[in-house]
Amino acid sequence: MTFGEILLWELMGTAALTLLGCGVVANTVLKKSLGFNGGWLLINFGWGFAVFVGASIAAPSGAHLNPAVTVGLLSSGQLPWADVPAYFLGQFIGAFIGAVLCWVTYKMQFDTHDEPENTRGIFCTGPTVPNRFWNTVTEVVGTFVLVIWILTSPTISMQDGGVPNFGNSALGYAAVMFVVVGIGNSLGGPTGYAINPARDLGPRIAYAVLPIRGKGPADWGYSWVPIAGPLIGAVLAGLLTQILPG
Repeated sequence: MTFGEILLWELMGTAALTLLGCGVVANTVLKKSLGFNGGWLLINFGWGFAVFVGASIAAPSGAHLNPAVTVGLLSSGQLPWADVPAYFLGQFIGAFIGAVLCWVTYKMQFDTHDEPENTRGIFCTGPTVPNRFWNTVTEVVGTFVLVIWILTSPTISMQDGGVPNFGNSALGYAAVMFVVVGIGNSLGGPTGYAINPARDLGPRIAYAVLPIRGKGPADWGYSWVPIAGPLIGAVLAGLLTQILPG
């Protein structure tokens, strides 16, 4: 697959991921939205379904949608260095575009929300108890779970009629959705479980530049945590697979 093809599919898939993921948070946070006060579980399932949709769209490129997945595959020896820039560019640009589309969709709800200074969480993550070291550890653990699951799942093969067989993830990309929902429910409370540098940085940049009335700061001082933590977790998962038996 060419550089441009990887970039395009990853861009489209990651844009869909962040459009729907940021969208479900907007739906629960913005007071004049029908999903207002939908709660943490709705957000987790919304992000899970967002992963399913984005991964399905980006299937031709392998549906990484996440620099941590790309780095995990690289660390495990399953991806050449030459492909990494295309994946990264597609993921970060797509995440930015998806976040902008979320704002476009909810423009009137943003304009009429009476707490605009508290809308950053629609776009990007933040800790409930700020501590950069432990916040990073939380992201390392959550991302490790995601990436080790992806790397240790059986290789995809094709059944009759071109239907993919995902081994123990027989429901295809829906299985990844269940993993993401599980991580959110179990490990997402401390930091909002970015587990994806593009998913956090792209929308954070979008939040910083979008004309949202009365918005608060983008919190750049924290922004490195949801980048470093997931990448560390991905490298650890990738290296572990190289010494596992089988």
